[in-house]
Amino acid sequence: MLLPTTLVGSYPQPDWLIDRAKLSKQVPRVRAHDLWLVDPQRLDGAQDDATLLAIRDQERAGLDIITDGEQRRESYSNRFATALAGIDLDNPGKTPNRTGGFSTVPRVVGPIRRKHPVEVRDVEFLRANTDRMIKMTVPGPFTMSAQCQDDFYGDEERLALDYAAAVNAEINDLFAAGADIVQIDEPWMQSRPEKARKCISASAMPRW
Repeated sequence: MLLPTTLVGSYPQPDWLIDRAKLSKQVPRVRAHDLWLVDPQRLDGAQDDATLLAIRDQERAGLDIITDGEQRRESYSNRFATALAGIDLDNPGKTPNRTGGFSTVPRVVGPIRRKHPVEVRDVEFLRANTDRMIKMTVPGPFTMSAQCQDDFYGDEERLALDYAAAVNAEINDLFAAGADIVQIDEPWMQSRPEKARKCISASAMPRW
């Protein structure tokens, strides 16, 4: 297979699942439960249904590497970033965004640690519902360190290193659960290249 095909970003979520009007006005950095149109008790099942639709659409389109379409996420980063220890979910912070304004973001109040696998059930569900190669995505450590208010570390490199350790642990579990490929989303590297280069040099990112 010379050029295998796959999705790079998220697949559109169904209109019955998420409030598109609200979602179009924000890229949530903290949790945004009000975006979901399904009762919380039925949300997991509804997200599974949406994931199955995304899988079948990709298969019918002939894609070689299938994703879950990120149907369970409010944004590419917030589901993982807000699942970590060291974050005050009740009192978020603010940070400059890439367009010159400010975003509401996770506030770091303690050591960043991964408490539990975040996407392992997602990859298991994906693996169980397609026989093609599968890919999962995770937000990158530099992007998450840029999308938070640091009230604990006072050191950008140490903050990024602890995010990198959490991402590394998650990736190892995703491969163990059946992922063939894991894509690391690092959009903030292009807007802050010098800081990104400094953090990468300091962390010597682990090999998977």
